[in-house]
Amino acid sequence: MAKFPPTPPGPHAQPHPARWLALLAAAACTACGGSDGDDTPATPTPVALACEAASFAALKLDNATITSATPVAAGSYTPPGTNGALTGLPAFCLVKGQATPTGDSLINFEAWVPQGSAWNGKLVTTGNGGYSPALSYRDMAYALAQGYAAIGGDTGHQGDPNAMDWGLGHPEKITDWGSRSIHAITVPAKQLVATLQGQPAKRAYYYGCSTGGHQAYAQVQRYPTDFDGVIAGAPGNNRTALNAEFLWRYLSNRSSQADPALLLTPAKAALITNAAVAACDTIDGVADGVIEDPRQCTSARFDVGSLQCSGADAATCLTAAQVAAARKIYAGPVNPRTGVQIYPGQVVGSESGWPGYWGGAEPVRTDYWRLWAFENPQWNWWTFDFDRDFSFALAKVGSRVDQTSTDLSAFKAAGAKLITFQGWIDPVVVATDTIAYYEKVKAAQGSQAEVDRFFKLFVVPGMGHCSGGPGATSFGNAGTPPVVDADHDLLSALDRWVEQGTAPQRIVASRVANGAVVRTRPVCAWPAKAVYGGSGSTDDAANFSCR
Repeated sequence: MAKFPPTPPGPHAQPHPARWLALLAAAACTACGGSDGDDTPATPTPVALACEAASFAALKLDNATITSATPVAAGSYTPPGTNGALTGLPAFCLVKGQATPTGDSLINFEAWVPQGSAWNGKLVTTGNGGYSPALSYRDMAYALAQGYAAIGGDTGHQGDPNAMDWGLGHPEKITDWGSRSIHAITVPAKQLVATLQGQPAKRAYYYGCSTGGHQAYAQVQRYPTDFDGVIAGAPGNNRTALNAEFLWRYLSNRSSQADPALLLTPAKAALITNAAVAACDTIDGVADGVIEDPRQCTSARFDVGSLQCSGADAATCLTAAQVAAARKIYAGPVNPRTGVQIYPGQVVGSESGWPGYWGGAEPVRTDYWRLWAFENPQWNWWTFDFDRDFSFALAKVGSRVDQTSTDLSAFKAAGAKLITFQGWIDPVVVATDTIAYYEKVKAAQGSQAEVDRFFKLFVVPGMGHCSGGPGATSFGNAGTPPVVDADHDLLSALDRWVEQGTAPQRIVASRVANGAVVRTRPVCAWPAKAVYGGSGSTDDAANFSCR
């Protein structure tokens, strides 16, 4: 009796139906006469199809359609609506499609599939930023240049990148943005890649930061078998609480609705950072303008109150009201009835980044509360109750957007791997919240050894939100790093872990100035830290070890 053909490579690969029919026919012939040797059928040579819409005419997708397929020549490509050209790209087939997981969904997506020998046989789905529908073209180019088929989508809404009114009265669109869109585009993308290339991708990875990190956690928690490996940067997964911190920051830095002027100004925030770094830079034994672990910069070493003016206000000191505002921001939002911390306060050393998220005429992400939670365009943020109103929003919107489950057992059982990275001085996603989630997962797993089997966390000294900052912060987290290999590049490290079973214990990050690498430093897998050996340049990673 003929045997069914083996499953193609990759735990989540989905072969094209026509390929299965060909393999089944070949397998059936093993029962026919005329064979005088090995009856094992030869594996058909994959045949790639032309980059044109007609190639997908017979492909039936669930809740998705392909709208176009266009060849793009090797070299540079400038996506419509953008200014800068993406360079160093192989020739690729640009396939556009739409996913509609519900009757109120519309998720536009693109697949950039390398042509010919440029394809490494794998794919990468990329995430998004903020609430914007913009595809992360730079991340797609980063993956494409390494040979991956690159996938990206618009999260399920179109138009103004700063608007949130599309969620008002459309809970399924909120779910698409908050939990579902990556899954909804990845499933058909795998099918179209398999059809176009004549064979399924042997590995599927995910890569994203900020909202992209949030989407990563949605995948590992809700759709644990979509990917063989996931990279989650600055994961804003605790979304409702994160937005509560933005609101808290706004209210903490103003006297009242009658006098909404800033108390702490951007210049005074930078003054605090400079003073904190001066006090705590050398705790790790290295003078490099970076606080290696802000938790060690305690009040015994630096107290914001030490900056309070002894007389009149001046550029070199803080008023009493400014000191009080900073203390509230460090404290973070707390439930006034229960005393429970809603979201961690900002860490010492992050102050110069606070202005970007302390709001202007209104708090940052006001529409999360005004439109999504309360559905009231006239909502007054000055009346927000961090007990009653937070609990209401958490119940109404949290289930659609928050990714806080620590049960990653299905993801682990699938053999998949997760790498999370986080900047220590990120003023958006507070590092201590990302660390707390990791520690909760470790507790659920029962030991460091068990969590190490599938989950690695890298907390980067001197790095802000996803990238940037005074530290060594280039390691494949924001485009192509100076060196692309498994020791210096996140995606390469993930691929080696999945393919060879070698978990990354450190990533060598670079500091780049004027196009040149001026410092390298290892970023160690949590909870280890980079420790200077005592000799040699402190700008050379070779002189540090992870301990």
